[in-house]
Amino acid sequence: MKLVVLEPLGIPDEVLTEKVETAVGNQMEVIYYNTRREDIETLIERSKDADAVVLSNFKYSREVMEHCPKLKYICVAFTGYDHVDMEYCRQKGIQVSNCAGYSTSAVADLVFGFVINLYRNIITCNDFVRKGGTKAGLIGPELEGRKFGIIGAGAIGLRTAAIAKAFGCEVYAYSRTRKEIPGVNFTDLDTLLSECDIISLHVPQNQQTIGMINADKIALMKKDAVFINTARGPIVDSQALADALNENRIAGAAVDVFETEPPIAEDHPLLRAKNCIATPHIAFASTQAMYKRADIICGNLKAYLAGAPINLV
Repeated sequence: MKLVVLEPLGIPDEVLTEKVETAVGNQMEVIYYNTRREDIETLIERSKDADAVVLSNFKYSREVMEHCPKLKYICVAFTGYDHVDMEYCRQKGIQVSNCAGYSTSAVADLVFGFVINLYRNIITCNDFVRKGGTKAGLIGPELEGRKFGIIGAGAIGLRTAAIAKAFGCEVYAYSRTRKEIPGVNFTDLDTLLSECDIISLHVPQNQQTIGMINADKIALMKKDAVFINTARGPIVDSQALADALNENRIAGAAVDVFETEPPIAEDHPLLRAKNCIATPHIAFASTQAMYKRADIICGNLKAYLAGAPINLV
């Protein structure tokens, strides 16, 4: 069988190939591409003889897989898998595993980097002090005592909740499944949006969540609220969020995700919005997370070859 790793995955090439080759042993020939290409023609050429492929977050479509008659397994080196044509995979019996869990700490870390930047004006302070300015007009609140709202109580949401509690926040959460978590107050979405000072989004992208945070939901937020999105771009109406920022109807926002992967068009409304921090989908990509991900990939491959695949989606 042939395994094709379709792109580099954030750790040194030699480390990745050694890990993967050790995982599959002599059961698979490993082909590794150390350049990322997303065009259909290249993906077809790279994948056409593969029995299994590894890829991260680029679109892997029916148009590609139709030219891959041997393909039976996809290891998505990512938590989300909405970029893979799952309907086609189900039709053809192609099994798909993801790598949930590798970035839990990394994403939660960035949430608090965002919150502290928004609350304490770190970016603006840096600019001001370099221009001879003072702290005048830049004093912001602290986290202790703030109401911290988490939308989505999966692994990342709960990690975020634990850190928020450590900061002394009152933690609220909304999820489809109500859970019993000490120190976390589960409530409905509208109540969370209308009462919380900080709102952090942690739901997956699917048909039920696309457009979930729309103009009506944003209108519920407090004027001094800040909104954090490290989940997926299409879950939020970007124009509505930008309008709320520009009209001072909420105090700030930080976004790591957009409707498309970076590079993001310069005229995107959130790149021009007031008091909005933007980063290029980096929340998941800490140094440690990339190694954790490689180990999960290898575990997925071993389990698949043993006939007992894990992390199936």
